[in-house]
Amino acid sequence: MLMVHIKKFYETTTGESIDTSRYVGLEVSPVHIHKNKKSHKEALLILGEEIVGRMRDQRRHVFDMAAEPLLEPIAVEH
Repeated sequence: MLMVHIKKFYETTTGESIDTSRYVGLEVSPVHIHKNKKSHKEALLILGEEIVGRMRDQRRHVFDMAAEPLLEPIAVEH
């Protein structure tokens, strides 16, 4: 599910879509709990390839890194 959120975040931030036809063609999504682990692993790797491939094609920095470190904690364990 994290990779799907990364894809959506990239598309929202850049206004560009990522072609995920190979991933969609597998017909395996994070909610398909009846599919086996091997199918999910293959789908995850293909989705990752498609996302990274799109980012490499752009050859530009989409996200600026902050010059100063973040002062607020991102996650807190209780």
